[in-house]
Amino acid sequence: MPQLILLGLVGAAAWLGYKQMAKDAEAVSQRNRQAEAEVRNGAQGTLVRGPDGIYRVRKD
Repeated sequence: MPQLILLGLVGAAAWLGYKQMAKDAEAVSQRNRQAEAEVRNGAQGTLVRGPDGIYRVRKD
């Protein structure tokens, strides 16, 4: 019985680790796509509108 509990804990940790890795990989992929789009457009950065309504260069 303790082996089954340990196996369940290891499985849960592996599942959570996989989900976190997939989330991080998607974020990196999105940053790469954005950087490639900036290179294609010749942009020096992407502007985002702040809460005060002023556009500023996005900081990653």
